[in-house]
Amino acid sequence: MKNKAIKTLTGCLLGVMLIGSQAVLAQVVPQDEHGFMIATPADLMPGETSRTVNVFGDPSKEGIYVIQITFAPGRGSRPHFHNTARYITVLKGTWWVSTGPESGVYNPDKMQRVEQGTFIYEPPNGHHYDMAKDEEVTVQIMGMGPVVTTSLETQ
Repeated sequence: MKNKAIKTLTGCLLGVMLIGSQAVLAQVVPQDEHGFMIATPADLMPGETSRTVNVFGDPSKEGIYVIQITFAPGRGSRPHFHNTARYITVLKGTWWVSTGPESGVYNPDKMQRVEQGTFIYEPPNGHHYDMAKDEEVTVQIMGMGPVVTTSLETQ
């Protein structure tokens, strides 16, 4: 019973982390009167209250979006999937991922090492989870919204 409650809480927190925090973030720099936008490295620094930077667009709305997420060491996600494809580049650090049908069950020992500069394509409804193990990791994620994230863990 206690284990089920923990899984339910984890699923809820994952949803808030992956969906809720992105939906309330404004784009870091507005487009100018000609539609251009230039974001400097200082613009792309995560704030103190969120580890997600909404670079362009809005993942909760229709259209293209670009976000950057910084994971502290030991932080990551639980098994889940998204309704749309996502295009990911590891900008900093070594990320660890588990992908495919066997990723419906969390097992950090079966994660694959993904180094800085690596590109990952996540297909729509592709099961996965990820984390930063021993160092801070920043990833950039691009896709088409609206994105819906679904937990794979039993509620």
